[in-house]
Amino acid sequence: MPALAREEPDRDALSPDGDVAEAAAVDVGTGLAVKADGQAAPAAQPLVTSLARTANTTPRAFRDLLALDDFERHARRRLPHMIFQYVAAGVETGTAMRRSRDAYSDYAFLPRAMVDTSARSCATELFGKTYSAPFGIGPLGGSAFIAYRGDLVLAEAAGAQNIPMILSASSLIRLEDVHAQNRDAWYQAYLPGDQNRIDRLVDRVARTGYGTFVVTADTPTLGNREHNTRSGFSMPIKVTPKVLWQSVTHPRWALGVVAQTFIKHGVPHFENMEAERGPPMMSQNAVRNTIARDKLCWANLEAIRRRWKGNLLVKGLLNPADVEIARSCGADGVILSTHGGRQLDYAVAPLDVLPEIAANKGSMKVIVDSGIRRGTDVLKAVALGADFVLLGRPFMFAAALGGAPGVSHAISILKDEILRDMAFLGANRLDELGPEILRKVERRG
Repeated sequence: MPALAREEPDRDALSPDGDVAEAAAVDVGTGLAVKADGQAAPAAQPLVTSLARTANTTPRAFRDLLALDDFERHARRRLPHMIFQYVAAGVETGTAMRRSRDAYSDYAFLPRAMVDTSARSCATELFGKTYSAPFGIGPLGGSAFIAYRGDLVLAEAAGAQNIPMILSASSLIRLEDVHAQNRDAWYQAYLPGDQNRIDRLVDRVARTGYGTFVVTADTPTLGNREHNTRSGFSMPIKVTPKVLWQSVTHPRWALGVVAQTFIKHGVPHFENMEAERGPPMMSQNAVRNTIARDKLCWANLEAIRRRWKGNLLVKGLLNPADVEIARSCGADGVILSTHGGRQLDYAVAPLDVLPEIAANKGSMKVIVDSGIRRGTDVLKAVALGADFVLLGRPFMFAAALGGAPGVSHAISILKDEILRDMAFLGANRLDELGPEILRKVERRG
């Protein structure tokens, strides 16, 4: 695996020798300590012993990061307000984002007791590959402007922990470089309704060796992200007094991400929107990346299916009728998504349409994102018919806080939660979980 340059960890995250502490978590399923790079520690330890040891071996800077929401809380202080809001906020009233999250509170568990769950595993097969958990890292545009070399950081951690990572088309690091870092990474596209441009991009992705191509369907135009205007964020970036002040008052981001990127790699470009290199992210020509997306239609997907030989997914569907059309066009899977609440406000929560869509999925895979933060959320989605889930924001914040070790720590937290909760539910395998373990409850408060 090629060496990865990244921002140095905090001083208090270092061992006396200056190295990141080796063990960042424990795999509850095996009882083995897991190092920050996702590999098993050399000496196998009993589960209880390993859990006790984890408190002492987790880097000090990570010890307050006990749940995925903690990464957002810490990142709020680390990142300039405009950058934090770019990642954290939704569109308009934020209702779509809240609704996606709140939908998981509408279900309560019916746990089972006195079941031998000592052999439990959350390993999941998807498209012929067995992953260590039923979740992956969703596409995160502009990652390298939020965390130093962010796309490579996410790819490295995902590969080490054996979960999928999806590279966003709006990334700032060449898709070829990300594939070299993680050959199991997926590619996600924002496409114009121009088949010639689409074909050239598909050919580039195929030549590189990607096995999964994700077509984004929910961006015919950009969402109304008022928070960007209020915070000072814009694309292309404009160096206004507000932006300059936020940068100066957040030197770890300004120096560790922006300055280091410009010094070592030059001005960031949108590298992967098209077959050819895109414009610099500070160029007024950056807007051309969004031209003609409102012309994208199902005929384009059919043409991609004829040209693309790997796995083909459609992301951003919520209507069962659209899912059926995607199936008829030859899609291998769909991703039910509100784009993290960043496109249409008041959109239905993916979890609310999941049971209906999963009941008719046949051999097509159904993946869910938007609003997932806990192991209990993952298990609720699986019980309602999801084959897999994706998360985005927590892993982006983890990358900003701690690079690849930070992302690996976040992945381990979620894995541990899933395996712990499976014990409470009396399940050794995920396919033992169905809707019978859930009850729809009236939301209180």
